[in-house]
Amino acid sequence: MQKLSVQAPRSVVMIRPHHFSPNPATAADNLFQGTDAARSAAAIAAEAHREVTRAAARLEEAGIAVHLFEDEGNATPDSVFPNNWFSTHSGGHVALYPMFSPSRRKERRHDVIEMLKHRYRVQDVIDYSGLEQDGVYLEGTGAMVLDHIERVAYAARSNRTNEVALERFCTHFNFEPVVFDAVDAAGRAIYHTNVLMCVGTDFCLIGLATIRDAARRNEIAERLAQGRIVIDLDHGQVNAFAGNAIELQGSNGRVVALSSRALQALRPEQRATLEGFATLLPLDVPTIELAGGSVRCMLAGIHLAARGALQPGP
Repeated sequence: MQKLSVQAPRSVVMIRPHHFSPNPATAADNLFQGTDAARSAAAIAAEAHREVTRAAARLEEAGIAVHLFEDEGNATPDSVFPNNWFSTHSGGHVALYPMFSPSRRKERRHDVIEMLKHRYRVQDVIDYSGLEQDGVYLEGTGAMVLDHIERVAYAARSNRTNEVALERFCTHFNFEPVVFDAVDAAGRAIYHTNVLMCVGTDFCLIGLATIRDAARRNEIAERLAQGRIVIDLDHGQVNAFAGNAIELQGSNGRVVALSSRALQALRPEQRATLEGFATLLPLDVPTIELAGGSVRCMLAGIHLAARGALQPGP
């Protein structure tokens, strides 16, 4: 039987949107966003609601506790991606983050934090959101991919990942920052680190080709290879969200949650490698992916000790 891993949380927070739409305020720098002219706005919103509902049910079937919150408003089109505005950490720590787009700052929710305090052992909440007033942003575990085992924060530079904020986070939470530049096949900066890499307990998915500086690319690859199997993703696989996955602890062992599109993009040998470490749990979220994020973005992992018997729900 697998040992529990600090890298793989047993519970997550999800937000179910009632008025989902790709956010025009973030389209300029999120090149993963898409459109669907064939469907009405109402049809897109309804299907996104269904996709979140089905994804939450599949996670619960795998033995992962899901705290599902509703967003019935229409002022927060990206609320389905809560991992950008808060993160949780062993020892009872919670962080709140400064968001680049003013429309996304409305996503922070008091009820989510109160649930964490009620259901889990929270010692403190460190709020970085005031940095927004200085034009300094760090969009949570979108901007950073955290190695909770080796205490490393991998971060691709972008207007959503400020190095001053990153250093402050790493000092508070005892992570070492590893910063690099990452671009797509056309040479355009990639907006979030978690679309190009996923760090699991025994593996790492990463689009090494996005790191153009050969020396830096080799340094990061060698570092990740110390104790993990590195699965290199090409640009097409990164574009299909193959790096936007997360390892979770289910009732029968670890699972890797990723989108159906991401799974289809992986080559057979890559799938076989991943299946040597965890069960693959594909979630069908093509409508959500129009907003430029996928399964990892939808799941805010809870790295906190539960107060009692853990049950799903807010």
